[in-house]
Amino acid sequence: MIRQRTLKSIVKATGVGLHGGRKVQLVLRPAAPGTGIVFHRVDLDPVVSMPADPYAVCDTRMCSGLQAGDVKVGTVEHLMSALAGLGIDNLHVEVDAPEIPILDGSSGPFVFLLRSAGIEEQPAPKRFLRVRKPVEYHDGDKWVKLEPYDGFRLTFSIVFNHPAIDSTSTRVVVDFAEHAYERDVARARTFGFMQDVEFMRANGLALGGSLDNAIVMDEYRVLNSEGLRYADEFAKHKVLDAIGDLYLCGHPLLAAYSAHKAGHAMNNEVLRALLEDREAWEIVTFEKEATTPAAVTHQFALRLQADPGPC
Repeated sequence: MIRQRTLKSIVKATGVGLHGGRKVQLVLRPAAPGTGIVFHRVDLDPVVSMPADPYAVCDTRMCSGLQAGDVKVGTVEHLMSALAGLGIDNLHVEVDAPEIPILDGSSGPFVFLLRSAGIEEQPAPKRFLRVRKPVEYHDGDKWVKLEPYDGFRLTFSIVFNHPAIDSTSTRVVVDFAEHAYERDVARARTFGFMQDVEFMRANGLALGGSLDNAIVMDEYRVLNSEGLRYADEFAKHKVLDAIGDLYLCGHPLLAAYSAHKAGHAMNNEVLRALLEDREAWEIVTFEKEATTPAAVTHQFALRLQADPGPC
């Protein structure tokens, strides 16, 4: 049986928020089967809780954020991506600020934190959301699509007309029947342009952004002295973001995702379109090995105490 997962112990981290620029403390706590991923603003009295939910997504300009009433938790996508990548179903996420810390701009540090706490299987079957028919969303020449697939595959293409990006692979395919999240996706960093950073800061955004937590480019080149971590890091970070955005549905997907020039807003739109068509999806479990698709077996047969490697 493919089981639900949580952490074995509590783990903590401190960093800065990308947009607010303030210090943030993050605490990850194990949760019971069926809990899902729940964010808690512990700096408020009373504490405000926000379960991962695509209908709670509020701000998709530069990140994916959740909102309950007037309370927000922003920049959840990199943590959500790490949770999806490691197959963690149930977790309490406590944060004392309006956003999750950016850390190094990728999901790598979150993977390290989760591995440090240990991952524990739980006595309940993992519940997958299986796409049964194609669903898509278009915005001009941008588009995103979900299609039936016995596994989880993501295809993403980007167009920026920038020499530093155009010199890399601008189309990437990640199929978790073949690829490993930690090795092939987790370390891809967010990226931006120097002129955009200056504009965002003038508008109260990206106040915590730096060369330590993003790939930054001028008009011609990457400014980070260490260069890129992957030959296709720009497109691969878009895949990383999509994994986190899609995991806000509360279940791992069995689907083929494909997108061109899409972002957080379009990922949320296609997820809502999927959920609103009740014939387009179903919840499934795999309690017997004989009925489990081979791609699913490969994706979730991870060692619970794997060496996280350098992040």
